[in-house]
Parts: sequence; structure tokens; C-alpha cells
Amino acid sequence: MKPAVAAPGPASGSPPATTALRVILAISAGHLLNDTIQSLLPAIYPLLKTELGLTFGEIGLITLAFQLTASLLQPLVGIYTDHRPQPFSLATGMVFTLVGLLLLSVAGSFTAVLIAAALVGVGSAVFHPEASRVARMASGGRHGFAQSLFQVGGNAGSALGPLLAALVVAHHGQSKIAWFVFLPILAIALLLRVGRWYRARLRALHAAGPARDAIRIGTVSRGRVIVALAVLAVLIFSKYFYLASLGSYYTFFLIHKFHVSVRAAQLYLFLFLAAVAAGTIIGGPVGDRIGRKYVIWGSILGVAPFTLALPYAGLFWTAVLSVIIGVVLASAFSAIIVYAQELIPSRVGLISGVFFGFAFGMGGIGSAVLGRLADRSGIEYVYHVCSFLPLIGLLTVLLPDVEKHPAPKN
Repeated sequence: MKPAVAAPGPASGSPPATTALRVILAISAGHLLNDTIQSLLPAIYPLLKTELGLTFGEIGLITLAFQLTASLLQPLVGIYTDHRPQPFSLATGMVFTLVGLLLLSVAGSFTAVLIAAALVGVGSAVFHPEASRVARMASGGRHGFAQSLFQVGGNAGSALGPLLAALVVAHHGQSKIAWFVFLPILAIALLLRVGRWYRARLRALHAAGPARDAIRIGTVSRGRVIVALAVLAVLIFSKYFYLASLGSYYTFFLIHKFHVSVRAAQLYLFLFLAAVAAGTIIGGPVGDRIGRKYVIWGSILGVAPFTLALPYAGLFWTAVLSVIIGVVLASAFSAIIVYAQELIPSRVGLISGVFFGFAFGMGGIGSAVLGRLADRSGIEYVYHVCSFLPLIGLLTVLLPDVEKHPAPKN
């Protein structure tokens, strides 16, 4: 087989000589605001379940509506922007999130909640591929660091959503979700500034000419690239199916098994999501130093002992184990994204869109499937089944080595 060849593309140009930290921090802040809004949805599931009389299966379908629009549209956005980068699409995506947030605050039916969730998903689909590209362009070669810093904004936002829901929505009701309208407005203003930097960067790359977009020739055959991408997809399946069990149903699990209050359960969910944020920021820089493949090994397979113990733990150790699981499991995604981008460096938008979209889709399908399973067999049974998913991490042995030289250090 001939080695895979990465043709030059408008978005895969050589990175700046130094890391544009302000840009990465700005795009991370935009990610934080975007995902704070998104995470309000699962955080208010107990409230919606009570007020609208929903089943666990319907709760899963709400997550599925959000995840499907996000997952199906992201690869299309990535393919389009690989050829025609859209610097201001970041702010445009946030407009969809704003509309979805407002609709969620007044939704009085299951159908209205589905539409609101789908609109928020559209916002994510538009935001993530281009935001990931901006992080890579601003990385100065420190791709893992930049990707982690970008993603940790989203993880931090996902952790803040349940906290805000516990402090505001749980006390004042669904309509008070509208209080958070300032979040997408702030994000739009911030992302317009990022869009101006992005536009200037594209103009500089265009002015530099084809020499700046030198063709990269990979050392991995096309067949092995396909196998590697398939393995990464299966690993994301295992990671996000398990995360769906915690992201969507952790509060119900705690309430059912330990009889804690809704507010206490939301605070435990906040601790788990904060741990996910910590794991995300750790994974990228570690991957820059020791290699992405080792991080993927340690993250997905290494979390198995803790997931297997979780269903049998008391409340204190459930909280401790969920924090450990969040840190270890979350460290993989930055490594997976950058590893895949290195496999096909000329298609950063497509790779970002496919993998973010696939992750969202697996989370949505997982939430729907696990919701049905919870309705039939009980919420605790879900955690017994999901505890075995990280063992799929053994497939990491099939990944080829694509990092022949040490990555740049921080």
C-alpha cells in the first residue's frame, strides 16, 4: 500500500511560530459559555420529568434530539469549512444556542423541549469544528495543549450547568432558565473577536502562498489509517456510552440508591463534571510529551477497575470513584482528536466534525438506549452493564505509531 498523502488545504497551514495563547483562551471561554448552556438541559431533567410527567425513555429522547442534530451536522460543517473557512460561523452557531435556550425556558410540552434541544444541538454543530480548527491554528505546534485548553472550557461549562441549575432553576422553576440569556450574548461578542483574528490569519496564509501549505506525506498506509480511525471510533463509543450513563442518569442513580435530594444529586454531578474538566486539561499536555497513544491506553482501559467497582460502592466512595473516573476517562479525548488530525492533517475540519459529532451521537444514542434499559431493568442495572465498557480499550493495541519524533514541549 502507498503511504497516505495529506493534500494541502486552506485550514491546515503551518502554525504560527509561537502559541497564540489569547486566542486559545478566548475560544476556550466561548466553549465554556456554549457548554454551560447545553449542560443546563440534563441538569433540569428531574424538574422536567416531574412537571411534564416524562418517562426515562422520553428523557433519553430529549438527549438524543440534541445529540443527533449536533452529531449529524458537524461532519458536514467540517467538510464545508475545510474548503471554505467561515471565521464568523462561531458567533452564528451561538445564535442557535440562544434561541434554543429561550425556547427551553418556556417549553410546556415534550415536543417543545425536543425542538429546544435540537436547536441547541445545531449551535454545537456549527461551533465545534471551526473552534477546534482555530485552536490548532493558534497552537504554535503544541497541538495537544491547545486542544486540551479548548476542550476544558467546554468541560468546565458542562460542570457549571448543573451547579447553576441547583442554585437557580431548582429553586425558581423552569422559566428562570431565561435568566441565563446573557451567556450566549457574551459568547457572541467574544466569538466575533475571535472571528476577526481567524479572518486575518487566513489572509496571512493566503498571502504567504502555497509554500506555507507544504504537502505532508504520512508514514502510515491508507489501510492502517482506516483501521486506526475505526478503532478510535469504537473507543469513543465506549467512552461516551459510559459518560452518557453518568451525564444523563447519575442524579437519578444517586436519588434512587442513596435517597439524596435533587439539589444534592446535582452537586454530586457538578463534582463529576469538574473532574472531567480536570482530566481534559491533563490529557493534552501529557500526550504532547509522551505520545497520544499512551494517553489513550491509560485513559480508557485504565479506568476499568474504577467503573467495575462503582455499582457496589456506598455514597462516599461513589463520589470518590466518580471523580477518579471523570479525571481518567476525560484525558483521552484530546489525545484522540489530535491523533486523528495527525493521521489526516489536511482535513482538520472534517476530522474535528466527525469525531466531535460521533462523540455527541454516541452520547445521545447511549442516553436513549440506557434510558430504555433503566425503564425495563432499573437504574442500578444500567451501571452494572456500563461498568464493562472501558475494557474495549484493549483495542488500542491496534493503533499504529504516528509520532516518530518528540512533540514540542510547553
